[in-house]
Amino acid sequence: MSEASQTTQNQRKSLFTTQATAHGGRAGYIETPDHHLGVKLSVPQEIGGNGGVGTNPEQLFAAGYAACFQSAIGSVARRDKVNFGSSRVTGVVGLVRDDLGYALDVELQIVLPGLSREQAEHMVDEAHKVCPYSRALQGNVNVRLTVTEEAEHGDVG
Repeated sequence: MSEASQTTQNQRKSLFTTQATAHGGRAGYIETPDHHLGVKLSVPQEIGGNGGVGTNPEQLFAAGYAACFQSAIGSVARRDKVNFGSSRVTGVVGLVRDDLGYALDVELQIVLPGLSREQAEHMVDEAHKVCPYSRALQGNVNVRLTVTEEAEHGDVG
């Protein structure tokens, strides 16, 4: 680690730290020491598994990123004093092959009711700058941000 990186790391104070332990890889299970999360994993059929009843790392990543990004939108809205209806963020995470083996393909589908498309896109762009997941992926994973409008029956249109 470079001296500049070490200095930056040393100046940051951790607000929260958590952990999870994986047992058995993609076909095993994940647990946290506090027992708030205990998840069985199954390998999707699309990548040679049996599809089982468990989840997979990509679903867990999609859920975490969607939740974090939605919170970042809320933070930006409070900062900018912008009000809108009940927002929704759906994380879509794919596993793709690349030159090194495997990589992630990510899309966030965002609904911000009550805002014009221009206002919604501005909020999403600002949230992308402050969301820790977005910042961690920057330069490593292409993340598509798709602002959609709420359809009449409640689904993303």
